[in-house]
Amino acid sequence: MNSVLRSTAGLVRYQHPDGAGAQLLSAGTLIGDKVCNRTEDELGEIKELMLNTVSGSVCYAVVAAGGFLSMGEKLYAVPWSALTLDGPNKRLVLDVDVERFRNAPGFDKDKWPDMADETWARQVHAYYGLKGVEAKPAATAA
Repeated sequence: MNSVLRSTAGLVRYQHPDGAGAQLLSAGTLIGDKVCNRTEDELGEIKELMLNTVSGSVCYAVVAAGGFLSMGEKLYAVPWSALTLDGPNKRLVLDVDVERFRNAPGFDKDKWPDMADETWARQVHAYYGLKGVEAKPAATAA
């Protein structure tokens, strides 16, 4: 049986009984977490999580990098499958070097890409060496 751990902030973490760590996390526990690479270089921090409303899965983490107090920062959509959770250090790990990350397809906070566009999604996944793209969400009724 899984145990439920509640923090003083009211966040919920579900922990596997063998102590393997969080299997389910509230999105709020990840927003603001650092993203680093395997050599401990900090790449940015989680700004948003983009969900597929059909499957219920996380498609992308929007990682913010550069700038100061959100001014001049660049945003990157990183496929969720490219990230590894490092729970003990409260961060996510992306297996790319700093220069490759800085040259990744990015966007401005005022001009987000159409993340449901399959061509865009294929390009982003390919950049991070991933195959396949999750099905796009269904259109909502007007």
